[in-house]
Amino acid sequence: MKIAFSPCPNDTFVFHAWAHGLIPGAPELEVTYADIDITNHWAADRTGPDVMKVSYAALPWVLSDYALLPCGGALGRGCGPLVLTKDAASDPASLSGKRIAVPSERSTAYLLFRLWAAQHVPGGIGEIVVMKFDEIMPAVRDGRMDAGLVIHEARFTYPSYGLSLMTDLGNWWESDTGLPIPLGAIIARRSMDIDALTDWVRSSVEYAWRNPEESRDYILSHAQEMSPEVTKAHIDLYVNNFTANLGKDGYAAIEALLGRAAEEGLVPKFDLALLR
Repeated sequence: MKIAFSPCPNDTFVFHAWAHGLIPGAPELEVTYADIDITNHWAADRTGPDVMKVSYAALPWVLSDYALLPCGGALGRGCGPLVLTKDAASDPASLSGKRIAVPSERSTAYLLFRLWAAQHVPGGIGEIVVMKFDEIMPAVRDGRMDAGLVIHEARFTYPSYGLSLMTDLGNWWESDTGLPIPLGAIIARRSMDIDALTDWVRSSVEYAWRNPEESRDYILSHAQEMSPEVTKAHIDLYVNNFTANLGKDGYAAIEALLGRAAEEGLVPKFDLALLR
């Protein structure tokens, strides 16, 4: 079975057991490691593998062909994207008319940023520039971008670039809604056995929790720019109870995010019933 997910520690932690043949009855995986901006577009173009990790923000474009699995993804609290600047600017109004680097226009980070900016940046943002997520902080540091929207391990490493935190969009979202942040989703073509896929993914998550040291070398081999300490912090932040089961709060968070985004015209309107 062909699958695509990122080389980030949370994904390699979740899928280590299945990728290494440790889940009884699960088919052998042929893994492609790809940035989520790539898988988002593969899903929209229907050109990617049968199973993929994508952003929740990409779902409105793909749900007619792909089903959302209720496990394996990333939701959480205290794990939201950050808006960073080179100086210590704390007033969001200073972003009016400025150039902002973002990791994808079909990402939860981007939707959260646009929803936040609509409330806090009078006159609106000037230009959105899509960049690879690992290029954003150097671009802000070097003055090529006025601010950057960052995700993943950048939460832990941005001070080393001399950057300052303007706002934590996760804190804003949670205080505004009381819900966790939907980040990455596992999807599969609707023609597949979704129940079986759900069982295999959940079994891989549970195996990882029972045997955390077994995946260490595999994770570190794909997280070459991270220290073991940052890698562990990354996993602890993004792999949680929602990874095993979205549950009531998980689905409510997804519906709130995509419902608001559709109302603002940031994503196409779609039938929320397709999420379940």
